[in-house]
Amino acid sequence: MRTTIKNELTDYINDLINDGVLNEENKEDWHFHAFNEDYYIIGYYNASEWLKRHNIDSFEAIQICNQYEIDNFGETSNKYDNSESVVNMLVYIYGEELINELETI
Repeated sequence: MRTTIKNELTDYINDLINDGVLNEENKEDWHFHAFNEDYYIIGYYNASEWLKRHNIDSFEAIQICNQYEIDNFGETSNKYDNSESVVNMLVYIYGEELINELETI
């Protein structure tokens, strides 16, 4: 995960904690509430700009998503046909990593 993404998502998690969305009572569901309950990025243009801002090639992003699905489910859904779905899946994947890091602290 690129440092810029890690910093952005860490700030996002901290904002959710400060806003009370993530708290001790729902700690087991933090990943769901932060990265699965709603879209992180809405709109193809915004998602494309997010990829550019973090210097991620769209094919690289798709490969990361496909590899995650293969590693976790044994197959890929091949549903990454637009920048919005790719970015939201990347954020889901990277968010899972960050939440897991927080749990070990």
